[in-house]
Amino acid sequence: MKRTSLTLLCLLMMVFTAAAQQGPRKFSPEKFQAELEQYIVQEAKLTQQEAARFLPIFGEMHQKQRAIYERQRQLRKNTPTDEAGYREAIKKNDQMDLELKKLQQTYHEKFMAVLPASKVFEVIKAEDRFHRDMWKKWNHENRHR
Repeated sequence: MKRTSLTLLCLLMMVFTAAAQQGPRKFSPEKFQAELEQYIVQEAKLTQQEAARFLPIFGEMHQKQRAIYERQRQLRKNTPTDEAGYREAIKKNDQMDLELKKLQQTYHEKFMAVLPASKVFEVIKAEDRFHRDMWKKWNHENRHR
């Protein structure tokens, strides 16, 4: 009995040690998108037919948003050398923020063409909750490493 317990304890210690040594997990955009879509379908209570009509449009919007986010990231990577450069960077960033909002507005109209407005509202709330929950989870995991 003691030998079995000791063996089990050693095995558990090896598993935990191996898990701790793996380091931070790699972010997978595909996995993130799949989890987001599954969460939205569940939380907004979309039927299979609604999900089939909605998700391709939703994915299209996210693809366009990612392109704008990437442009913003590139803009922030480069540090301007003077006040005029900073002013221009701020204006460009603000313009991209407006692009994002306009894109969102356009796609919300497209969503309402395939879903009732009440479900689109639930989708918007669910997406926001998903991002907040993922952020909390990520922070929690990184604090305990």
